[in-house]
Amino acid sequence: MHDITLLQLIEDDIAPAQELLELLEQESVALHGRDMTPLEGILARKQSLIVLLEQQGMRRNHLLTSLGLSADRAGVQVLAAQSDNGELILQQLQVLNDLINDCQRVNETNGKIIQVQQHVTANQIRILQGGEAPSLYDSRGTTSPLAKPRALSQV
Repeated sequence: MHDITLLQLIEDDIAPAQELLELLEQESVALHGRDMTPLEGILARKQSLIVLLEQQGMRRNHLLTSLGLSADRAGVQVLAAQSDNGELILQQLQVLNDLINDCQRVNETNGKIIQVQQHVTANQIRILQGGEAPSLYDSRGTTSPLAKPRALSQV
């Protein structure tokens, strides 16, 4: 009975994990293209899926610990060894694990994209404000007026 419950909990997480992966990939496309319009909806849906997956994970952990098993893969393997559905449980757990790993990989890539864009934006702002002093001098031997920081409104 508990094995069927665990299997159902695992299978219930596969569809949201697939949707999360698709959203992360859509987020990647939007970030690459700097298309901020769809990001708000993507972020909202992504957050709700993460909460759902966390809740389901807690249910799985509670089920395993209530049976005196560890709340990890080893605990699932012990339960699977005692079940007629053991092979299916382990297969579905692997599918879920692979999806979560793919989500993590794409999310890390998206984080790097955001960091690069923040760096580029900071450089652009620095340039607009006059940023670093140029190494060039004018005819009087002083540095160019561009070397003096300016407010963006004066650019």
